[in-house]
Amino acid sequence: MLEQLNHLLAQNEIFNPTTLAHYWGGFVITVQLVFFALVLGAILALPLGILRTSSNPWISKPIWLYVYIFRGTPLIVQLFLIYYGTSQIDSIKGTWLWDNVLSEAFYPCLIAFVLNTAAYTTEIIRGAIENTPKGEIEAAKAYGMSWTVSMRRVILPSAFRRALPAYANEVIFMLHASAIASVVTIVDLTGAARDIYSRYYAPFDAFLFVAAIYLCITFALIFGFRHLESKLLAHLKPLS
Repeated sequence: MLEQLNHLLAQNEIFNPTTLAHYWGGFVITVQLVFFALVLGAILALPLGILRTSSNPWISKPIWLYVYIFRGTPLIVQLFLIYYGTSQIDSIKGTWLWDNVLSEAFYPCLIAFVLNTAAYTTEIIRGAIENTPKGEIEAAKAYGMSWTVSMRRVILPSAFRRALPAYANEVIFMLHASAIASVVTIVDLTGAARDIYSRYYAPFDAFLFVAAIYLCITFALIFGFRHLESKLLAHLKPLS
């Protein structure tokens, strides 16, 4: 089987073992960026989303400002500010932060992705919490639950189920937005396609192949979230 595959690829000028290995390396980088950005962004967004619902303006307004800035500006501008801007700050250069984190393209890119997706996820969580039916909250109070207990046992589980469709869109958006990582020298999927295009001068072959990979990942994510929604929202389906 491998011999037949190698023979088939040997007759192709572009899709040979070397270029496919380059695509695979870009695929791994893309998956790492998107996975870590979503995980860290969700961890950051959960407390921010809860605090965003606070009636105290000293708590909610700074979070609103952070969300407004990162949702109101393009992700690529945020990436440039973090990647290129930090190199202009003398107090950062020569420190541990610069030597081990900011001097490599991967980490500034990850920071930009985390802050961006956290802003969007914060609003998703806030909206889901504020749309919790008042009957559920009143029932939790009737059972004598404190604010913390009712948030953990009633409000958040209910909010997560309602937020799932919107968060699925955010995950797909983050996957597609990760393509801009290639502009700061990261060889992700798009960066690999750009390298292969510049070598073989075949833009359609290089970028259509990457588009097909993005489509496959997107369809897999959609299928996974649809399956999860059917499980978590099964109680909302009409009885047959």
